[in-house]
Amino acid sequence: MDLWTSWKKGFDTWENHTAAYVEHVMRSPLLLGPSGKVLSAVMRAKAQADKAQAAYWAALGLPTRRDQERLLHAVNQLGSRVMDLEAQLADATAELGRKVEARTTTKR
Repeated sequence: MDLWTSWKKGFDTWENHTAAYVEHVMRSPLLLGPSGKVLSAVMRAKAQADKAQAAYWAALGLPTRRDQERLLHAVNQLGSRVMDLEAQLADATAELGRKVEARTTTKR
């Protein structure tokens, strides 16, 4: 057996045992309870920081992130409508071209 195969077997054994242990630890209420509380506290702090930042930008008269997202959404909607109108115009132009062609063909 070569060195690589031996090392790979050892690594796979270590990985399987480590994964089982980590999964057991991650399901433990002793870890999940405090982790959930820390995550909740961090998210509350982030929400407050985001609110303060939005107020700061608004006080300076600059658009907030929400304002920019709302504007971007409106621009995307307008772009979509313009593309729809361009497609309708192309269809109408093609139809008119076919009608003109049909008339010129029948008049000959």
